[in-house]
This record gives sequence, structure tokens and C-alpha cells, in this order.
Amino acid sequence: MAEVLRSAALAGVPHGFCTGAGLGPGTPEPPDPSLILPGAALVLVKQVHSALALAVDAPFASDALPEADALVTATPGLVLGIVTADCAPVLLADRAAGVVGAAHAGWRGALGGVLEASLAAMERLGAERARIVAAIGPCIAMASYEVDGAFRQRFGPGAERFFAPGAPGHWQFDLPGYVAHRLLLAGIGQVDDLALDTYTDPARFHSFRRATHRSEPTYGRQFSLVALPS
Repeated sequence: MAEVLRSAALAGVPHGFCTGAGLGPGTPEPPDPSLILPGAALVLVKQVHSALALAVDAPFASDALPEADALVTATPGLVLGIVTADCAPVLLADRAAGVVGAAHAGWRGALGGVLEASLAAMERLGAERARIVAAIGPCIAMASYEVDGAFRQRFGPGAERFFAPGAPGHWQFDLPGYVAHRLLLAGIGQVDDLALDTYTDPARFHSFRRATHRSEPTYGRQFSLVALPS
């Protein structure tokens, strides 16, 4: 059975980062939303590594999921869900406004603005950036994330702190550090990084990169969930 990890920053907000334990290498079935909120309805989208954030007030039909990489809501009784396997899952909440969000932040999404789009969508529902707190769940860590020079150049000047020299012509990229930086630069109040590396913990997490390196199936994922109480 999957373990559900919590963030102290989101205490009092129904949420959880589900591990992949016991799910095998295949794509997991969506979790029971009562894992974090009994009687709630699960909302999912078709993730495409975009910067699109959707405000939702009801679930989508399973055969008609819109393309997006972040969800926000002010509707109680909905569980927002995203799936990851090395990308950073980010759960967000403004408790005072009663607004929550969930973002899938791989390097493309983070660089392209999915985090800022999520915050803007939360603001349109009444949230204030200074009150928003975020938790970064299990994702690939810097020591496990080797990239080449062309990847490094995508981030331009000013991103030196997120790249450590690696093998000749290669770098180690700090995805969770970059995600936290973008969130804090955008003006939110607090970021909690669970600092759990998907690549190095096969007993608990699926990892796309680890599976690729081992020539294993790469479609395993884990879910991250957040909700407002009914």
C-alpha cells in the first residue's frame, strides 16, 4: 500500500504526497481521494509539461481531461491531483482565502512559468501571494540529475547557483532548488522542500530517469493530492 507523506507547511490542509510503494512498474490507478478527504471527488488533467494552470470547480470526465499542468480551486470537497516521476510536485494553499493548488513542475514547466501561472490563478480566486505556502514533494535531486551544456544554456545567466559541475561537459541540476527559488521570487510566504530524491529510493518512488538507465518500463508515477475540507 502506498505511503502518504505530509508537509508541516501545509498542516491543517488536507494533502499528501503518495509514494509508489507496492504499485509495481505500471501506471498506477488514481488513488482514493478519501486518503486525504473522505467523500471528496478527485480532479485530474492531462499533463503535457506546459505552463497552463486551470481553475476548477468540478471533476472532468475521465475520457475528456483537458491539457494542463496545474490546478487551483476554491471549491470545498475537491481533491486536486497531479502525477510525477522525477518532476517536482508542488502543493499550494492560502488557508485564509480558502484556495489550494497543485502544480507539476518539471524543468520545462518551471522554466516556462507554471508556478507563476498557478499563483496568478489562485489570486483570481481570492488568494494573496504573501499568504500562500508551498510544499515541494519527492522529485529528482541535484546529485542524481546530470544534464548537458545545451540544457544549462536554456536557463541563461543568473542560474549558476542551480548547476554544479559534473562530468566533462555536464552539470548537476538542482530542480527542487530552482522550483523553490521561482516560488519565493514570485512573492509567496513559505516553501517547504521535503528533500526526497525519487532516483535513489526505488523502494518508495518511481523515477523516469532511473528506469531509463536500467532499461525498465518508464510509465510508473506517484500522485500528489491537495484539497479544501467540505
